[in-house]
Amino acid sequence: MFRDVGLGKLIAKALEEDVGHGDVTTSAILTGDERGTARAVAKEDMIIAGIDVFKEVFLSVDSDISFHTDCHDGTTVKKGAILAEISGAIRNILTAERVALNFFQRLCGIATLTQKYVEAVKGTGAKIIDTRKTTPGLRDLEKYAVKMGGGFNHRFGLDGGVLIKDNHISAAGGITSAVRGVRNTIPLTMRIEVEVNDLEEVEEALASGVDIIMLDNMKPEEMRKAVLHINGRAIVEASGNVTLGRVRQIAETGVDYISVGALTHSAPAADISLNITMV
Repeated sequence: MFRDVGLGKLIAKALEEDVGHGDVTTSAILTGDERGTARAVAKEDMIIAGIDVFKEVFLSVDSDISFHTDCHDGTTVKKGAILAEISGAIRNILTAERVALNFFQRLCGIATLTQKYVEAVKGTGAKIIDTRKTTPGLRDLEKYAVKMGGGFNHRFGLDGGVLIKDNHISAAGGITSAVRGVRNTIPLTMRIEVEVNDLEEVEEALASGVDIIMLDNMKPEEMRKAVLHINGRAIVEASGNVTLGRVRQIAETGVDYISVGALTHSAPAADISLNITMV
């Protein structure tokens, strides 16, 4: 499904945050004997991501809850579709409801937004990738959701690869010295990526023999010139101020990858409701 993220601990922490010492409203209204079925319904078209996380929240509250779904991560569902049916003690379903929906709506929202970006660049050859601009503690789940939307993952953390950014360059005194310092430290098989702001820095990065050049906040015409100049000597990534409205234009410059922070830091939650029917 996704990388080992200690899902049980993550869910337990989320439930502890939400439930605290107990669900006072539900406990006051219900005896605990009431039983029924809750149906999760899509209120809009969306891409499914995190259905197993959704399930695990309910089972973490009550292992006797029955959970049924015909949905699979990475698939498209239409508005009105029943995403899952959860049956059992109503008190426990209500206690788990908000945390379960928080995870599920968040992940479906990311997958759905990612799919829109992927569709926008279709046919250009450019791949949509994510960034480290994720919710603390939820990175692995959010990056998994990006994949379910058809996108690709950039590095998961600072230990996942070399990315020399503008502040590294300033601290090192230039691209050349920054790359030299990295090359003396990292394993031979690890790729080096460097962020550049103009064509002059593109040339310095090429001269330093980097593997990936990130064109940061460049205008499309300057990106096009950079791609032509690089001419396959390095992988080219575009980054900075990438919106759904302009991502196609960026892709048509010939870049290989387009990194989009909005996939994880600005994706709207998918609209999903949970409706209970008493037995």
